[in-house]
Amino acid sequence: MTKPTAIISGAGIGIGRATALAFARVGYRICVTDILETEGKQVAEEIKAGGGDAYFRKLDVTRSDQVDDVVGEIDKQYGGVDVVVANAGIAHKVPLAQMSDAKWDITVDIDLKGVFRMARAATPRMRERRKGAIVAVSSISGMSYGWAEHVHYSAAKAGVLGLVRGLAAELGGDGIRVNGVAPGFIRTAQSLSEEHSMGEARLVAQAPSIPLRRIGEPDEVADVILFLASDAARYVTGQTLLVDGGLTIKQG
Repeated sequence: MTKPTAIISGAGIGIGRATALAFARVGYRICVTDILETEGKQVAEEIKAGGGDAYFRKLDVTRSDQVDDVVGEIDKQYGGVDVVVANAGIAHKVPLAQMSDAKWDITVDIDLKGVFRMARAATPRMRERRKGAIVAVSSISGMSYGWAEHVHYSAAKAGVLGLVRGLAAELGGDGIRVNGVAPGFIRTAQSLSEEHSMGEARLVAQAPSIPLRRIGEPDEVADVILFLASDAARYVTGQTLLVDGGLTIKQG
């Protein structure tokens, strides 16, 4: 049986790292990609140390040439990508009065156009094979909540929802499914950042407002991504699933 291949962007830390480990555990060959070279290599080595199959490629998702080269390598060596997980993203705090075009553009370029570039590169071979799954990482800030001083992030993550729906409609006839996840409060380097997010104390303080009464962990998002990419979700496309412990359905 041919081993399936998954490419994961932003796989050096957080949700991306957890997703790489989750896919490796069920037998995928993992192309670990990240702009963070040290962290990405460590994830690939961790997978290999556990008996899995993984390798690292440094990847800046704002560079179409780099995305095309990394995906093209998979197409050539392994016959195509089976799963794309478009996870790479940034969330920098910028008050509206300080929001320059450049600060807006870099967030949209990574968080939204990065997803598009990954899908564009992988789908020609997926179409030839008439199979494939793409999972994009959005956020509750793009689906249900606004986030003050992060309007560029909220807009980009909302754009991911539309991109998921549009790609699903266009690619479904070729056997390709496209879905997304919208994480809530998850314990990642981003959410723990005092400069750009809540920091440890404020993050922990959110737990009582969540129906499950705790902050989520990266592997809990990774497991939903794995489900969406699997045959268990073979009749699911164009959907973005909230992974928020019930946060967005609570009243009062």
